[in-house]
Amino acid sequence: MEIRDLEYLAASATAGNFARAAEAAGISTSTISRHVARLEDELGLALFERGHSGVRLTSGGRAVLQHVRRVLGELEALKSSGSVGGAGDVGEIRLGVRLPPIGIQLVSLLAGWRARNPNVILTVTELSDRDLVSEVEERRLDVVLTASQALWPRVASVPLFRDRLMAVLPVVHPLVRRSVVRWAELREEVVLVQGWEESQVAREFYAAFLGEGARFQAHPASKQSVFALVSAGFGITFATASHAETGFAGVVFKRIDDPGASVEMSLAWLPELEDPVVGRFVAFLRDETRSRSLSGDNRPATELGEGAIRHHEVH
Repeated sequence: MEIRDLEYLAASATAGNFARAAEAAGISTSTISRHVARLEDELGLALFERGHSGVRLTSGGRAVLQHVRRVLGELEALKSSGSVGGAGDVGEIRLGVRLPPIGIQLVSLLAGWRARNPNVILTVTELSDRDLVSEVEERRLDVVLTASQALWPRVASVPLFRDRLMAVLPVVHPLVRRSVVRWAELREEVVLVQGWEESQVAREFYAAFLGEGARFQAHPASKQSVFALVSAGFGITFATASHAETGFAGVVFKRIDDPGASVEMSLAWLPELEDPVVGRFVAFLRDETRSRSLSGDNRPATELGEGAIRHHEVH
């Protein structure tokens, strides 16, 4: 039994005549008659009463036709679903993040994607740098948003934007009276960072600015927990301007007097990406970032040039 047998049966029942059904299908009358006859032989049932005026379904044929139309309807739905899914119009994107996806730049990018792709589900998982790598490699995440210094070998990436680095001080700190702070003024402070046993990316990044001798204290906790410790007087920390937008009780965000004090945020995925919807998500964020950079609407991203994809190979 072939799908075309079922299609010819339905067409013949609708037309009431093999000749008209054959003409509509662009085939010969003998071809459609042969397929219907083969189907009758396979089912062991006469589907049509044949006469000079045309054909008419038998009672058995009417019962079979109900199932045939259901099968053809499901097949059409399957084709439609495959076509839409293949184009990346529906599906799910599992996005991993190192820090909460906040800030005007990122939120506006996600809002633009949502407006154009309302049928795509986006789920966000916040993990440590180490766990982000593991989840992507195990295919439990599709794409991650992370600081560029945390990218790992074999991953493909595209830089999206730069986010200014801010010093986070307790409200009673003497430096809060300053409009800006300098690295030299922060080197003697205890710097609280997020850090896990096998992942100290944040500490290494801040050390490049503070120099040798900086005192770090790592906490395998959320950024909000680190802010709470700063508020309680355990030390200072650093955060991006995006996090300064949301604010936090008991701390003050201060701009650092260094034009290079910024974090480059990148979107990363495995190069053998196959899911069309994830590919469209990556392309949208890349192209939208490039467009905003060229138009001047996303000034921090202009430092990233044309937004070319970076592919980190294992050497």
